[in-house]
Amino acid sequence: MLLALDTATQLISLALYDGQNLLAEQTWHTAFNHSTQLAPTLQTLLDRAGYGTDDLTAMAVCIGPGSYSGLRVGVSFAKGMAAVHKLPLVGISALDIIAAAQPHYANGLIVVVQAGRERIIVGRYQWRKGRWSPRGDVQLMDWDSMLASVDGPAHITGEISAAGHTILHEAQQKDIPINIVPAAFRLRRAGFLAQEAWERYTAEPSGFDAAQLVPFYIKTQDVPET
Repeated sequence: MLLALDTATQLISLALYDGQNLLAEQTWHTAFNHSTQLAPTLQTLLDRAGYGTDDLTAMAVCIGPGSYSGLRVGVSFAKGMAAVHKLPLVGISALDIIAAAQPHYANGLIVVVQAGRERIIVGRYQWRKGRWSPRGDVQLMDWDSMLASVDGPAHITGEISAAGHTILHEAQQKDIPINIVPAAFRLRRAGFLAQEAWERYTAEPSGFDAAQLVPFYIKTQDVPET
């Protein structure tokens, strides 16, 4: 039984996965109340699904990029819980989680995560061997610079703010070759985090020591110096 959790942005998502079926999942937006909402909601999820922490054999966590404060809560919680229960902990990037939820499109895929102040963290993907694979480096951009970098027809998915929607719709009116993915596919869900983590863990069970896991930060004004 794998428990997956994600607090990387203004969202919390939890899921239980047994390798064949998604047994429970809950996703909601939070005004940065991750630290007060995560633990009690997780306990409620386990209770409703009829499982306890002793039933877990592995854990997964979103390692970012995203909000410094939200990401720190989830990664710290997952590392502590995995250490106490001696569980392997698989870290998956926020962009990979969103990409995993997307069906096959004939053109490229651009995944975005909010970085505050109308900045976005951008990852590009291409379809290879039946799945979306990263193409190039993750970048911190604004909407205009992201659109200026579009090098061919693409679907855009992930966290799109109200201002972002306006800019994207205006770009479409200017015949920039982009399509906005429907909202249900854009939501970053722990069910897809769980599936991705399960595949990676079962393919190579070693190398998932919770103590070695580190978050993936994109340097912004919100990330303190280390």
